[in-house]
Amino acid sequence: MLKHLKNREDGLSRSNFMSRFGQVMATYADRLAAFHPNARLYLVSAVISGASMGVFRFLFNFYVLSLGYDQELLGNLVTATSFTALLMALPMGYVADFLGRKASLIGGASLSCVSVLMMVLFPSTPVFVAMNVVLGFAQSLAGVTMGPFLMENSGEKERTYLFSFASGFQTGSQFVGNWIGGYLPTWLGIAQGVSPTSTSAYGASLMVIAAGAGMAAVPMLFMRTPRLNKEQRSFFAPIAFFRQKPALLGKLILPMLVTSIGAGLIMPFMNIFFRQVHHQPDSVIGTLFAWGSLAMGLGLLVAPPLADRWGKIKFVVITQGLSIPFLVMLGFSPWFSLAAVAYYFRLALMNMNGPVYQTYVLEKVGPSARATVASLVSMANNFGWAFSPTLSGWIQVNYGFGPTYLGTIILYTVSIFLYWSFFLRRSPELKPEQNVTFLKVEHPIK
Repeated sequence: MLKHLKNREDGLSRSNFMSRFGQVMATYADRLAAFHPNARLYLVSAVISGASMGVFRFLFNFYVLSLGYDQELLGNLVTATSFTALLMALPMGYVADFLGRKASLIGGASLSCVSVLMMVLFPSTPVFVAMNVVLGFAQSLAGVTMGPFLMENSGEKERTYLFSFASGFQTGSQFVGNWIGGYLPTWLGIAQGVSPTSTSAYGASLMVIAAGAGMAAVPMLFMRTPRLNKEQRSFFAPIAFFRQKPALLGKLILPMLVTSIGAGLIMPFMNIFFRQVHHQPDSVIGTLFAWGSLAMGLGLLVAPPLADRWGKIKFVVITQGLSIPFLVMLGFSPWFSLAAVAYYFRLALMNMNGPVYQTYVLEKVGPSARATVASLVSMANNFGWAFSPTLSGWIQVNYGFGPTYLGTIILYTVSIFLYWSFFLRRSPELKPEQNVTFLKVEHPIK
């Protein structure tokens, strides 16, 4: 009798699980069907740029090291890119409104292509610095445009899904990019009759990547987007929002700022960490990064239904909190296998909430202030990357990776506390801005 009851309970449990799973998948299908044609073109572009820039980020450090430079220069180059993006974020918000979303996105992709190409054709410290500044312009222009563009080409029901898919597709495509990046210098080195770790092999690989970065602009040529009207392009409209809600703006931005300072200490150097600390070759590191990108992409795709269930801010706090133990394992494990597993979990957990929180932030403002608020978000994300890599490069040369990981762990913990303190401790999540309106687009939402 007891066995019969247990089997019946197990059957009901499986039935409930399948029913709930079916409901989740049905919701997912409904949200995907609602994506606007412009949004779908952007997703295609995100896949191409994600794969291309994933290979670039993986190989560029090795390319610079092969020329005889060290980590201090690498840190300074990351700082040049991020500091430029930081300084130009607010001006680029207005530029993005003036040019329009389509032209801004195409401009960002084109500048990225040019910067990579120039660093390969004219490899020297001044060119590296100058082109990383150009790359900062490109990242700033594309970064402040993406959020408002996705807001304007989505409705409330599918918005969180679209933001997560945009990041998920771009990140997931890095699975292919990082895998190719681990082998591309070997393939091109064999074709040239040189070592896979030679400057020639790395340079040829980056030339291929420059072409791929340029291809990311092609799908965006087919977008049909309206220009913002005069009121929405007003220079003073964002200032009015800041004057009305300065405390809210500070709470929305500060946790991201603290997180970026911690991320800048270790993330630009992950490939060097696995080479120097765990003594792994390029092909192994490339494969590791590829699977890491896939894990992160999958995390981004499962984020929307979880955010719907728990609430956006609670989802951010839970996932970032769970990432901390894996960050400790990654930084201090003496075994490569354990560090690799920790890398996957930390990467997925820490990054899967980014689009969710960006959606949450942009829901608090109207169209006239979105690009500028997106600029502030970009500034917060780039602030740590503008300063931390230079400090981290110096620390690594003199003391190794241990202090940088410890600093990141502390800063991530502070960031989680700020999210909880600002949005969960005393009151439920803030309601979306009541006066939000959406720009009309030329195509009906399908």
